[in-house]
Amino acid sequence: MEADSDASRKTSPPPPPARLVERLADRLGSSAHATAVFGEPIERGGVTVIPVAKARWGFGGGGGRPPAHAGEEPGERPAGPEGEGSGGGGGVAVVPVGFIEVRDDGARFRRIVDEGAIVALAAMALVATAIGWRIVARLSL
Repeated sequence: MEADSDASRKTSPPPPPARLVERLADRLGSSAHATAVFGEPIERGGVTVIPVAKARWGFGGGGGRPPAHAGEEPGERPAGPEGEGSGGGGGVAVVPVGFIEVRDDGARFRRIVDEGAIVALAAMALVATAIGWRIVARLSL
């Protein structure tokens, strides 16, 4: 009898939140190929350029039920619109970082410099320094 219940548990479908996370992982995982970070080679004048990007994937999911009412076991309550919950999401971010330049004499990677990010980082450092000096000045009083 116990073996029958074990077999039925193994073949029963996963709960809705688990299926949601599986679907998200399958969809995002199917796009995890080298073509996501290496573009199609472009050849001009004896030079081949291969675009290179940084790709990040992420996903998550969850589910829940309100707590059981007094005297009720958690698994006894029938599922209803107010007794179930699930959610999930995912995303992909692909950012160009450079290119590989291939010539007859060899290949080299050339990084793309994002000046906007450098300016933003410098501005944040300046603000953090100003805040730090104010804190030190107040503590000295």
